[in-house]
Amino acid sequence: MSEQQSRSVALYDDERSPANRQRAFRTGEIPVAVYGLGKMGLPLAAVYADVSGNVTGVDVDPEVVTAVNAGESPVSGEPGLPAAVSELVAEGALDATTDGVRAAADARVQVLIVPTVVDDGEVDLSMLEAGVRTVGAGLDPGDLVVVESTVPPRTCRDRVGPWLEAESGLDSGEYGLAFCPERTMSGRAIEDITAAYPKVVGGVDAESRLAAELIYEGITDNEVLPVADATTAECVKVFEGVYRDVNIALANELARLADELCVDVTDAIQVANTQPFCDIHDPGPGVGGHCIPYYPYFLISEFEGPTPLLRTARRVNDAMPRFTVEKTATELADAGRDLGESIVVVLGLTYRPGVDETRASPGIDVAAELRDRGADVYAVDPVCTSPPPDGVEPLGLDEVDTVDPDALVLVTAHEAFESLDWTAVSDAVVVDGQRTGSPDDRVRSVYAIGDGSGTDR
Repeated sequence: MSEQQSRSVALYDDERSPANRQRAFRTGEIPVAVYGLGKMGLPLAAVYADVSGNVTGVDVDPEVVTAVNAGESPVSGEPGLPAAVSELVAEGALDATTDGVRAAADARVQVLIVPTVVDDGEVDLSMLEAGVRTVGAGLDPGDLVVVESTVPPRTCRDRVGPWLEAESGLDSGEYGLAFCPERTMSGRAIEDITAAYPKVVGGVDAESRLAAELIYEGITDNEVLPVADATTAECVKVFEGVYRDVNIALANELARLADELCVDVTDAIQVANTQPFCDIHDPGPGVGGHCIPYYPYFLISEFEGPTPLLRTARRVNDAMPRFTVEKTATELADAGRDLGESIVVVLGLTYRPGVDETRASPGIDVAAELRDRGADVYAVDPVCTSPPPDGVEPLGLDEVDTVDPDALVLVTAHEAFESLDWTAVSDAVVVDGQRTGSPDDRVRSVYAIGDGSGTDR
């Protein structure tokens, strides 16, 4: 046990009352280490530090650690985070290190929020395992380990626990282990952590669940929802993402019928949703981000039971970028132009408006598919800092008319696109993946996914 731990208070299975343990957490007597200072981890570390005043952030990237210790946020696009990091570091409430074992030895609460990767449909837990084994090397009796990374159900029970015990020499029951899933979105992380949604907590035993409740009651102004065990909490997080993927696939499949039905499917969906038992999501050019396209594989690849619905939803959503390109080709053909000889501008490479994140983004896939079909492709994205796909040229919003486009494909509805001068590209055809309505009556033709605009109604 380190010198700092000898002066600190345990949270798990401690003789103090729950109220006194929670008070010790709020006053900094229970040191916290947060492993992973990325887009979700750094905001979480900042919130922990704001509440307890005694947090060490751990990251394998020395540049991230150096930035945090200088009071700078290496994570951009998160309102309130730069100021919070600066203030918390100056106050001594937050620091950072690459020495995870030492951080674990000093802390009594260990919070893991490292990435979980899905590669070609297979779940890769290597980063989580590395983090867990690091924690295990410094784990002491009475410590609480909290996993916030999204993982396949049964990960805490079947993997995290054995990894910790192999490294620490402790037995189950000598330390606490809980799963408390992050429920945050890029661009609003601090708000989501502190207030937006109820916090789900599940422990491998009752004492672990109680210890996690005590912490998160101090962090969030919202409700804390204890569930039966860690596996149930893991299911909650995965099921949230799976529901959205399947629901969006339903909307996309209905949208693909719009032209044949000769109706505006999006209008029908909106009215159908006025019935309280109906909640169909919006269709679009695909599903992106670091969550929804990946969570189904936490069930598909990890368990033997059949999952035909999840597999079908993935195929439907993965096919939407190609569907978008096909509609672009059709609209150009109707205008007497060939896609392979056309200039096409893709509006939006990030998966969500206002967020600089391109992981699994439909905009990337649409641009690459257009390129592969022989078009000269340009990409406009006012918030994206990543380069476009090879063979796709970046373009400023004020330069769109200079390339004399034959077609524009709106994939991501960034607010900046509302200022686009559509009269300057009025000879182009437009495929609107988000049904923004912006180009109506100002360009030659507009096809909006789901509104039945590919038919003469």
